[in-house]
Amino acid sequence: MPVRPLPPHPSLDQLKHQAKDLIKAHAARSQGAAQLIREFHPRFQGATDASIFAAKFKLSSAQFTIAREHGFPSWTRLKAHIEKPTRANRLDLPHHERIEDPIFRHAVDLLDAGDVAGLRAHLRQHPNLVRQHVIFEGGNYFRNPTLLEFVAENPIRHGTLPANIVALAEVILDAGLNVKLNANAAQSAIDETLGLVSTGRVPRECGVQIPLIELLCNHRADPNRAMLPAVAHGEFEAVHALIKCGASVTLPVAAALGRIEDFRRLLPHADNEDRHRALALASQFGHIEIVKLLLDAGEDPNRYNPIHSHSTPLHQAALAGHDDLVRLLVERGARVDLKDVLWKGTPADWAHHAGKTELEAYLRALEEKARKKS
Repeated sequence: MPVRPLPPHPSLDQLKHQAKDLIKAHAARSQGAAQLIREFHPRFQGATDASIFAAKFKLSSAQFTIAREHGFPSWTRLKAHIEKPTRANRLDLPHHERIEDPIFRHAVDLLDAGDVAGLRAHLRQHPNLVRQHVIFEGGNYFRNPTLLEFVAENPIRHGTLPANIVALAEVILDAGLNVKLNANAAQSAIDETLGLVSTGRVPRECGVQIPLIELLCNHRADPNRAMLPAVAHGEFEAVHALIKCGASVTLPVAAALGRIEDFRRLLPHADNEDRHRALALASQFGHIEIVKLLLDAGEDPNRYNPIHSHSTPLHQAALAGHDDLVRLLVERGARVDLKDVLWKGTPADWAHHAGKTELEAYLRALEEKARKKS
């Protein structure tokens, strides 16, 4: 689920009220509250709504959930961000301008300038840079990146990449070979970078997404780790490149790509988690026959998605303007009054946001009908 960005001048008192409101919503057995808790409190990851509602939920747990919802690892860190801000906490600045370590910052500046020789010399002078991390809080991802992860331009900092970014990435990778790296940490950094490249529009627009994917996979990045993020972002060129690099076509991937024969073959052997993901992705990309197969197999259209998890399948279908699919979901029991967890909008609100006027009118009429019944 995307984190909720803090406003420019956050109020700690207001955040305390949000925590108290979450306790009330938990007591009222709100489905949206259960989803928020499941997404942001590690103790409840993967838990059912019923088990979340049955658990004691104290103020400390609510504050922890609110802190993580806003991209901070704890309430203490969120409080410190508000009360004692540092340059690293300047969420209004691009990430490279928030780096406080001048040696790391210079490495990023050399990368951004496309200076291969300068970057190589800098890494020779400071060999430990390749295993160093910087910490960013208040965001949805890119919270603890290494230098390698900056090659993806994701999150967007400049909106472009040097034409020689593949060569720059090779310099960083080669420097890592000459430094004693923890194997797990090195694998994590390269896998994270592959995920960022595979989901980033800037690498694609600059024509370097596929070469970077191939380079990283040649350096043992796991293509399967990047598949679900890539399909969820609709980066299908990256998806096909990952498949060429050895990634598996799983049930969710087949659902996102509309590969009906693969889907039929995989469905009988899929677990509940993959079926849930498949329904979310097929609804997002409008593959109505696959959605029908999943609903026939017993999937619930009113569960919040495991991908874009602040929304339901109906939200995603309405946003994309898949009219026939929206009607199918409604006919099969999808609720039109469920609000997304992040923006508090119904599927009709999402259709309005996307300018799908006819679809919005259809959903508004159903909302009104449901309101009168209740």
